[in-house]
Amino acid sequence: MACLLCLCGCLLAGLTWWAWRWLCAPREPPREPPRLPALPLIGSLLSLRSPLPPHRLFQDLQRKYGPTFSLMLGPHRVLVVNHHRHAREVLLKKGRAFAGRPRTVTTDVLTRDGKDIAFGDYSATWRFHRKIVHGALSMFGEGSASIEKIKASALCGVLSQSSCLDLSPELTRAVTNVVCWLCFSCSYSRGDPEFEAMLRYSQGIVDTVAKDGLVDIFPWLQVFPNADLRRLRQCVSVRDRLLQDKYLQHQADYSDHVQRDLLDALLRAKRSAENHNTAECVDLSEDHLLMTVGDIFGAGVETTTTVLKWAVTYLVHHPQVQRRIQDELDRRIGGDRAPRLSDRGSLPYLEATIREVLRIRPVAPLFIPHVALTDTSIGDFTVRKGTRVVINLWSLHHDEEEWTDPERFDPGRFLNSDGSGVTVPSPSYLPFGAGVRVCLGEALAKMELFLFLSWILQRFHLSVPPGHPLPSLEGKFGVVLQPARYQVNATPDLRTGG
Repeated sequence: MACLLCLCGCLLAGLTWWAWRWLCAPREPPREPPRLPALPLIGSLLSLRSPLPPHRLFQDLQRKYGPTFSLMLGPHRVLVVNHHRHAREVLLKKGRAFAGRPRTVTTDVLTRDGKDIAFGDYSATWRFHRKIVHGALSMFGEGSASIEKIKASALCGVLSQSSCLDLSPELTRAVTNVVCWLCFSCSYSRGDPEFEAMLRYSQGIVDTVAKDGLVDIFPWLQVFPNADLRRLRQCVSVRDRLLQDKYLQHQADYSDHVQRDLLDALLRAKRSAENHNTAECVDLSEDHLLMTVGDIFGAGVETTTTVLKWAVTYLVHHPQVQRRIQDELDRRIGGDRAPRLSDRGSLPYLEATIREVLRIRPVAPLFIPHVALTDTSIGDFTVRKGTRVVINLWSLHHDEEEWTDPERFDPGRFLNSDGSGVTVPSPSYLPFGAGVRVCLGEALAKMELFLFLSWILQRFHLSVPPGHPLPSLEGKFGVVLQPARYQVNATPDLRTGG
């Protein structure tokens, strides 16, 4: 017994000594990331004055401050991430810690105070909302009847009737009609008043959100007259009336035995959760479902359309790439039938081209900001709760250590060694994000891009009209990175009969 007491005493003494040493040991203070100069009230705004768009400015600033640095936007602390290692830590390794979203005046107007997926803050209701939307979108999986109904025939018809045209509005119309079919199982003919209203409000929202809004940095500015904010509210009001009408129509003729479209799928999921008394569904309102459809229109149309525009732009710059895709289509499909989604695996060069377009001109060069939900870290840097984190996808996709000659358009980067399949050659490729906040529409967007491009390139050769310069590859930063508008010649491919 005495030996046992002696042993316990020695153990206690040893633990006490170890604890004392640990408590008294000198510690390095928390390491803050390098920060741009900041002034009271306005923060680092003066340091951000530049003719460069934000993604290129942040790319340049990393030469001085390193790949991860901070700045102040008014009262808001912002961390900018320019390297894939820290980006993947934010998105994947610590995805839940960085799953928050900032509240801004603009996004609150767009989403009825954050009741959507893209801008909604992380919560139990958001997780349940995302779960049912993911399930609803799965009905459009590869090979399903619904997604196979997406056809580019109307767009091809317009191309065949015009020897020279601006493709931008035609692509927007085509993709908007696809989204209408997926969401509401209806499509529109050119000139339909409701369809034209959709196009107008969508463009109005894009135009106003694209402008630098000090009101999102200093919300108190909304007490003053603001023409852009007023126009945004008007466009959102038109959008919401259209969405409400569709929602009421679907409620009136809803059937548990038929699932026609995304809105039916969302209604079914919500009713099923309510019938099973799922706790998370209590806060899931009609607004959440409507804002989900609003997300798909706002993000799905603009992003997919923009990728298609960039694809056409690079194809007219690189006719040899265009011809190689057409040769692949000839060999694998021929001209007797239209491409189908099941053909994707047999058209690796087309798939590689789509991936290269997404790399070289990421449609969203800066990801929507994340917010740290707790005190945490990125690499060796401490990150305080509430810090906004912006991932600069442009820097990831143009990192010279990851991509040889990153401004060179080369679909071959994404082909395996024998060219028979596609691959991802670098971890610095995240066109749709990753982790908790990964883009829900990734699979759908890839299918749309494949179908539109394969249909067009099977039938037409694209070029600029004689005497016209090739379009600029710079792009205009806004809601998305938009290519310049220009005229395109769509010459029927005689091998397929146009």
